[in-house]
Amino acid sequence: MTTNSEFKAWRVEEQNGEYVGAEKSLSTADLPDGDVLIRVSHSSLNYKDALSASGNKGVTRSFPHTPGIDAAGEVVDSDTGNPSNGSPVIVTGYDLGMNTDGGFGEYIRVPAAWCVPMPEGWNTRTAMIYGTAGLTAGLCVQKLLTMGAKPEQGKVAVSGASGAVGTVAVELLAKLGFDVVAISGKADHADDLKALGAKEVVGRETLAEEKKPLVKPAFANAVDTVGGSPLAELLKQIKPGGSVSCCGLVAGPGLQTTVLPFILRGVNLLGVDSVEIPLPEKEAVWKKFSGEWACPKTEASARDIGRSELDGALKAFLKGESAGKIVLDHSK
Repeated sequence: MTTNSEFKAWRVEEQNGEYVGAEKSLSTADLPDGDVLIRVSHSSLNYKDALSASGNKGVTRSFPHTPGIDAAGEVVDSDTGNPSNGSPVIVTGYDLGMNTDGGFGEYIRVPAAWCVPMPEGWNTRTAMIYGTAGLTAGLCVQKLLTMGAKPEQGKVAVSGASGAVGTVAVELLAKLGFDVVAISGKADHADDLKALGAKEVVGRETLAEEKKPLVKPAFANAVDTVGGSPLAELLKQIKPGGSVSCCGLVAGPGLQTTVLPFILRGVNLLGVDSVEIPLPEKEAVWKKFSGEWACPKTEASARDIGRSELDGALKAFLKGESAGKIVLDHSK
């Protein structure tokens, strides 16, 4: 690629044992090898970005580094011709923002196989309102539907409902006609969750640790975004034949449970990966969100920030103080 441009990026560096993020001037010549050079206009904030910015070596092995696991923008230079120069694209998952410089910079260079064409009628900001979090929520719901989930079966729970994945899951499930029970530890967000369509909002004590291996079934199906002990407790409360889509681990990666929900009630635990799945599966969900799965309340409530606001926003993620969707606008 011959294109060489100077650009701004929010770069994380190690300084005296601490990891500090700040705006830096870089050159596209410094970007990693790849088929496609993209001018990024928008990104979105995710928990994994906050981990990368904090120096978590399980996410990012070496620094300096530009986080941002999501990016949307315009192709500037393409070795393969597909995607073509000038076309708008979405890039999420794979290694973007982890060990490959990500969407917190105004340019990225990635393999062509990472790029999804922008759905018709969408723009880069709208795509990044959803981002990986929205994609994950959509994949969770799609798995429940594939397993035969229907509104008439009963209530559907969403754990971690006030988070970036949870809020989209709440609105989408409500849009599809389900009675949604939003489970959140943030009581001050109850009105917001009801505005998204939740019929009920309950506290995280609903999933408090219970010694019994099974309890009275309360939910037909569920989307779990937190993992750990809350997921173990949720499995105990699913009706026979019901399913739980699992996509998160903020409560921990461990899962201490018994086989009883699975062998006595036929409960299904469905793993959801939004990172390495085939591109056509990502594209199918993006197209649904740009059409019949559109979540207008989520879109209307999204908050835009500039690069100078990234540090505070990412630290809020780590403290569990972030809610809703935050979009990075490189023009701000």
